[in-house]
Amino acid sequence: MALADLAPLPAQPGAGMSRVKVWDPLVRIFHWTVAGGVIANLTFLRHADDPHIYVGYMVVAALSVRLVWGFVARGHARFTSFVPGPRGLIAYLAAMARRREPRHIGHNPAGAAMIVVLMVLLAAVGVTGWMMGLDAYWGVPWVEGVHELSANLLIGAVSLHVIGAIAESIRHRENLPLAMITGYKRSAEGTDVDNAPVAR
Repeated sequence: MALADLAPLPAQPGAGMSRVKVWDPLVRIFHWTVAGGVIANLTFLRHADDPHIYVGYMVVAALSVRLVWGFVARGHARFTSFVPGPRGLIAYLAAMARRREPRHIGHNPAGAAMIVVLMVLLAAVGVTGWMMGLDAYWGVPWVEGVHELSANLLIGAVSLHVIGAIAESIRHRENLPLAMITGYKRSAEGTDVDNAPVAR
């Protein structure tokens, strides 16, 4: 089954399936801004000096806004609503191995852990990229090395993130990329199963 095989959810609750708004506009804008910026800078802008720098600043700015929003937002955008502890993550991974993992309205623990990893790598790439533009760090090998390593790790993490989103979309019959565009996901009997306030 491909993502294209996953039918869009009904537009109105009660039309066969109810929906709940999960992702607020800021979260969605952040997601696609970072996705586009990272893809651009790791591919066709990789060696285009000025555009690469400007797009990098854009991604760092988006990350900074998202970090602040993660502490002040309500609902599923708030870090405390989805970032798992070690025990919660291990329990979820064990359930995944048995194919008995519960569906989450917001980020599941594995997805949440990946988001934390992605944010750390984005910060590392951004900070070292900024440092490389300073006279004090121009041509310093370790800065360039950390920048390159972080970028390569980011490629791997993004790949796992995409694979995970596709796998969960198929597993739970829900188009997660579409949900990150519309902001809506399927509810459980019209109820938010994560017991967190719904984004408005």
